[in-house]
Amino acid sequence: MPALPPFAAVVLAGGRAARLGGQAKPQLEVGGRSMLAAVLAAVADADPRVVVGPPQPVPDGVVVLREQPPGGGPVAAMRAGLARVDADVVAVLAGDLPFLSAAVVTQLRERLTDDGVLAVDDAGRDQFLLGVWRTAALRRALAGAPAHAPVRRVVARLAVTRWRPPVEPGTPAPWTDCDTPADLARARAAAGSASTSAG
Repeated sequence: MPALPPFAAVVLAGGRAARLGGQAKPQLEVGGRSMLAAVLAAVADADPRVVVGPPQPVPDGVVVLREQPPGGGPVAAMRAGLARVDADVVAVLAGDLPFLSAAVVTQLRERLTDDGVLAVDDAGRDQFLLGVWRTAALRRALAGAPAHAPVRRVVARLAVTRWRPPVEPGTPAPWTDCDTPADLARARAAAGSASTSAG
């Protein structure tokens, strides 16, 4: 297998998380670390790593910036993040994916043959914030899009490969996100079960 080209990562870590008590959702802990830390670890070899959202703790070397307008939605956040990217390939990820792994990111990168490649969940839904893109193609798609446009509509004209990551039985899926207190409780329980079985 030839070496994969270098890539950047843009992590969307905004949102008020009103259903989670208004806390900064990516900073909520699952399995002993914040969800944002888990996502950044999965793209540890990306350069740069750009977090788009309010000021929050990140490892050294990670860029944090705000979309315009603040709270302007994922399209505005993606556009802001891409402005700091000069790599030809970029992973665009949600900041609340506690079970994302470097292996899944690598497998997405391996499947990038067109404009982009997206993960698809077990119900067949596109996971628009779990994908890898040709930076130039995504930048063109975002260029004229209104800030609050749905990501689905923005990327509709791009040539996108869809891939369903394999999930081991009893293992949380990499697309698992945490939008509600129930989601967070399930993720924490799953992380606890995984660490117990690993030990």
